[in-house]
Amino acid sequence: GYYVFPGASHNRFEHSIGVCHLAGELVETLQRKQPELSISPQDVLCVKIAGLCHDLGHGPFSHLFDSQFIKRVRPDTRWKHEDGSVRMFEHLLESNDLKPELLNWGLDETDLTLIKEQIAGPLESQLCSQKTSDWPYCGRTNAKSFLYEIVANKRNGVDVDKWDYFARDCHCLGIPNNFDTMRYMKFARVIDVNNRKQICTRDKEVGNLYEMFHTRSTLHRRAYQHKTSKIIEIMITEALEKANEHFFLLGSNGKEVRLSESIDDMVAYTRLTDQVFQQILLSTDPNLKESREILEKIERRQLYKCVGQTQPSTPSKKLSKVLQDTCIFYLYSEKNKQT
Repeated sequence: GYYVFPGASHNRFEHSIGVCHLAGELVETLQRKQPELSISPQDVLCVKIAGLCHDLGHGPFSHLFDSQFIKRVRPDTRWKHEDGSVRMFEHLLESNDLKPELLNWGLDETDLTLIKEQIAGPLESQLCSQKTSDWPYCGRTNAKSFLYEIVANKRNGVDVDKWDYFARDCHCLGIPNNFDTMRYMKFARVIDVNNRKQICTRDKEVGNLYEMFHTRSTLHRRAYQHKTSKIIEIMITEALEKANEHFFLLGSNGKEVRLSESIDDMVAYTRLTDQVFQQILLSTDPNLKESREILEKIERRQLYKCVGQTQPSTPSKKLSKVLQDTCIFYLYSEKNKQT
């Protein structure tokens, strides 16, 4: 994105702080307006920590890493950045000896489970007595199901994660953002719907909610899915793919691991940042020559060209995703110059 929108914010540090703030604002609003929900100080703290840590698992160049690079080099894995966020959170607690500090704030293992479940959803490895086919979570019972709708809402997608990046990205890109976050919070209430407590809002707020989804659509159309951004993503993915067997990171116990193996070793993964672009670009390793040449083309703005586009008349959801990842852009690359 930086090569197309250099004036925007392209790191997740500000975003994580913003999500933490908005998550706290929403849960504290519900706590204040609906004391019958029995929202505890531990609940509030867990929601804030989940907001702060929800994107810890993003690799270099954000979604490019898990949705394109990892899928290409490790097609059999189902790893997502949310899985990385949970593992990185666990690694942070262990490597910095933070559990005693969290205990001082009244957080126990159940609370840590709540934090991880807010980030990644139900944890398959987690077992508890309250887990059933109707309620897959262990961090809290379904009496507090609304807590799972604040940071990453798996039910309807209305969550503070979106609210934060909408505001920042629209500001940086000069795109209008007509969604009123504070107004939504003002009218939000937890209501029992089919024996599940859900965060709802007044019917008259439908226009405000429409603006939220409209803003998301506009950002994707004008920025996130920008043609040149997607071409540069493809080039970076191709460079990382070619470098995978020759670029190593120092992991646990001094073991060297490949780029694609770093997701299994959090020590190595902490060393994998956007700097991998410069590390390959400035490398003199002959094994990285092909990767280096692709990145040099990006620096010189010698980008692949879009030579065609196609779309099936009635695509399935799965086919649409495949087309988005591999088929929409037919590009000149080093391996198909003669096409």
